[in-house]
Amino acid sequence: MLRWIGVDLTEYKRPQMERRLTSLRQRWNCDNWADFFALIRRDPRVYQEFLDKMTINVSEFYRNPGRWEVVGRRLAPRYLKLSRPVRCWSAACSTGEEPYTLAMVLMESGLSPNRFEILATDIDESAMERAKQGIYRTASLEHAPSGTAAKYFEQLGEDRWAIRPIVKQSVRFRRHNLLADPYDHGFDLIVCRNVMIYFTEEAKMRIYPKFRDALAPGGVLFVGSTEPIFQPERFGFRVFDTFFYEKISPSPGR
Repeated sequence: MLRWIGVDLTEYKRPQMERRLTSLRQRWNCDNWADFFALIRRDPRVYQEFLDKMTINVSEFYRNPGRWEVVGRRLAPRYLKLSRPVRCWSAACSTGEEPYTLAMVLMESGLSPNRFEILATDIDESAMERAKQGIYRTASLEHAPSGTAAKYFEQLGEDRWAIRPIVKQSVRFRRHNLLADPYDHGFDLIVCRNVMIYFTEEAKMRIYPKFRDALAPGGVLFVGSTEPIFQPERFGFRVFDTFFYEKISPSPGR
């Protein structure tokens, strides 16, 4: 499977993947998995549907608002002291609500858009195309603080909102496979929420050290509320706050 289409399904939890892919295989009238994988390989439409099934693009702005408050209350004061732009990575960014939320939190904390840069990545290019367009329905703003919509969005209709250029300008999108592609380095904050629950324990064991190495000294990893890292010291982290893990820097002389 990895050789054919570039995605290693053994890294994903099997029951979840089988449920999703079985329905897709049946929809395309493939009698067996070999025929289905061959179809994925030759038909771009099926390949995109396959990626859509693999990546659950359910997101909203300010998901779990109390956790985003930690970014503004505890991390932003650090960033305001930096003499260089803050570097952030929204890994598995889906349709863009997460990196745009991060941009708004940083701006609300006093950082101007030229003081930070956010890399937003996902394996699903169609989801990122929607993110680049930056048009959302009202329901996705349910948890946003009062006044956010008026300040950072332009209303296009009764149920459509466009993210303003001031939010978009600090976010750049790029395709990236967490399981296979190299990681950039030097990030002050990595946000990776609600994707690790789909990976096997073996995959997590490889990803967490890569996140650690991708962080700058003192950098922080922010994970989802269903994805706490147990014994984070194994991976070179310590608890910074609930669902936030700080990279442990080597002791002097080591």
